[in-house]
Amino acid sequence: MNDTSLLKNARSRKLLFSAGFSWLFDAMDVGIISFIVTALTLEWKLTPQEVGILTGMNSVGMVFGAAAAGYLADRFGRKKVLLWTLLIFSVASGLSALASSFWVLCLLRFITGIGLGGELPVASTLVSESMPASQRGRAVVLLESFWAGGWLAAALISYFLIPTYGWQIAFVIGAVPALYALYLRRAIDDSPVYKSNQSKVASVSFTEKLGSIWTSRHRRTTLMLWILWFTVVFSYYGMFLWLPSVMTMKGFSLIKSFEYVLIMTLAQLPGYFTAAYFIEKFGRKFVMITYLVLTAASAAWFGTADSAGMLIAAGICLSFFNLGAWGGLYAYTPELYPTSVRSTGVGLATSVGRIGGVIAPFLVGYMVQHEIQISTIFIMFFVIILIGAIGVLTLGTETKGKELTD
Repeated sequence: MNDTSLLKNARSRKLLFSAGFSWLFDAMDVGIISFIVTALTLEWKLTPQEVGILTGMNSVGMVFGAAAAGYLADRFGRKKVLLWTLLIFSVASGLSALASSFWVLCLLRFITGIGLGGELPVASTLVSESMPASQRGRAVVLLESFWAGGWLAAALISYFLIPTYGWQIAFVIGAVPALYALYLRRAIDDSPVYKSNQSKVASVSFTEKLGSIWTSRHRRTTLMLWILWFTVVFSYYGMFLWLPSVMTMKGFSLIKSFEYVLIMTLAQLPGYFTAAYFIEKFGRKFVMITYLVLTAASAAWFGTADSAGMLIAAGICLSFFNLGAWGGLYAYTPELYPTSVRSTGVGLATSVGRIGGVIAPFLVGYMVQHEIQISTIFIMFFVIILIGAIGVLTLGTETKGKELTD
């Protein structure tokens, strides 16, 4: 299969789009909460720390969902676990529309997070294992590009529907993926790599898998991935879940804030597509380091921007480079482990990253409540992102063009 045949191959195209739409729904749910919480702040009179708690509950669930789903996908198959995680987060999202109190909504967002956190590493592993080496990185980055579509859908739903129909309508729409799971049940299958190694993969206990990723063979890789995932997820959830709220704090109305964030969200797609091109041309480490360094610079710029034009320009760059780095991250991670522990390794790295996603919204809420300047908060993100880039530079290995190991 040559470099131009990825989307021309019917089987690869079907898998990419089938898994991609599950990814889109996942992103839509994560994106919607950032807009809903802005509306709830006005309706329920939430404090900044309560905003941090509510936005962080998704990530608390994701910590458990990612770790559990990674192991379960090694034991029971990628397809089964993908379907179950999709059902969990869509049903919990729909029930969130009925929440009548802050803590009930927090509980439902925690359950939603379990499904969300589990779906992402399993889907990326499934696609990675199903593609030839020459197209694997590009395919996973394109899978990740559906995330931008989900955020765009969240922004459109929030901009056009929440002001008129209330925040509940957004959660009702979030229940749609439950129907999509019925289609996926027939549309996709487990990867050939997994099926050929299923008996060997399923027989290894979780304790043995955990020990395996910290043996001398994988220790350097695991350390690098845990640092990378923590810094990327910490910065993403700290910045993007607060983006609409930061815009209102800078003096823009709710409607205008949603409009500006929608514009910034559009920049995610070219970020993914350029990363998809560069990841097969120049390699995984090039994409990760370059896009992370430019994300850090964009964060510092956004924090100090003081006009609408500068904020939009900085926000566009932040979306472009940060989401391009995310694409590279999901492509890179499954390539670093053998089949026997691949999904477990990816799930645990993702789980460690989700811890960063828990801490960041709480921390930003605390800093805002204590009147720490927005510029200082974004300088913190600048430093954190650079730590991730340095981790890849010093500990990472290049996997471009290499076959997955069994």
